[in-house]
Amino acid sequence: MKIYTHIDEFKQIKNAVLTIGTFDGVHIGHQKIISRLKEVAQKKGGETVILTFFPHPRMILHPDDLNIKLISTMDEKAELMKNLGIDHLIITPFTRDFSNLNPQEYIKDILVEKIGTTHIIIGYDHRFGKDRSGGLAELQNYASEFGYEVEEIPEQDIDDVAISSTKIRNALLSGDVKTAENFLGYPFHLSGKVIKGDQIGRTIGFPTANLFIEENYKLIPSDGIYAVSVDFKSGQLKDKSAKGMAYIGHRPTINGMSRNIEVNIFDFNEDIYGETIRLNFLKYLRDDQKFNSLDELKEQLGKDEVGARIVGTGRDLSSSHINCK
Repeated sequence: MKIYTHIDEFKQIKNAVLTIGTFDGVHIGHQKIISRLKEVAQKKGGETVILTFFPHPRMILHPDDLNIKLISTMDEKAELMKNLGIDHLIITPFTRDFSNLNPQEYIKDILVEKIGTTHIIIGYDHRFGKDRSGGLAELQNYASEFGYEVEEIPEQDIDDVAISSTKIRNALLSGDVKTAENFLGYPFHLSGKVIKGDQIGRTIGFPTANLFIEENYKLIPSDGIYAVSVDFKSGQLKDKSAKGMAYIGHRPTINGMSRNIEVNIFDFNEDIYGETIRLNFLKYLRDDQKFNSLDELKEQLGKDEVGARIVGTGRDLSSSHINCK
């Protein structure tokens, strides 16, 4: 897959089959659009093109809203699209000037002249242009003039429960990682660098790797303990995986102040400081809670480990690990 970080980097191709959107999470509704995109491109002998935006339009149009959290970072989104077999991914900066293009300018200048679009596939209720004034009707109105075909994937063809990124975000914020996984088609994940913590976990037999998430817009699930799988994304262990249990919270037992993301990797004793890892969230085990002593915490962590280890073994019937690699 070729990635372009601005629309101006893209050189017009003869037979571009295009879809457009933010695609936050690249959930199974998005995947159905992408599947249709690939099907049409194959029939027409064309190439698949996805036009997406960064920053997310809401970040530009509502800069004072600090509560905007996204399911996937741009890097995660690109990896998911690569795995789905897309030919071209255009990541164009979303600016106020871009948002002020009227529908005709958007279609003529961007979709036709810049990209060379011959077929456009959009999800239901897709909007574009100034004040979101463009949609399916505008695309159809200009289709004959600019020589492209357009089709909309109806809501009922995407999913009966109307999958949306908002529903996935709400599930994650309540710790419901299984519902999020069902909608995404893969386990929700967090990626970041391993940084040094205060190493209290080592003193009670549960050493943890502390995760630093660089992107402050990345959604973090609710506080608690989770069964996870761990993918090593850099270093000597790159492309290897392990099982573990992750903690998200303020560590109330030791009166912690900051919100931490930590993972205890099972049967593991390697130095991975500075390396990048990915946590795939498989099951919510319990709420965060304050214990009367570190000994009580240690006892509970032993129980948590037992529960986390059986996830995905067949003994835990409520869990399934869908691998998106």
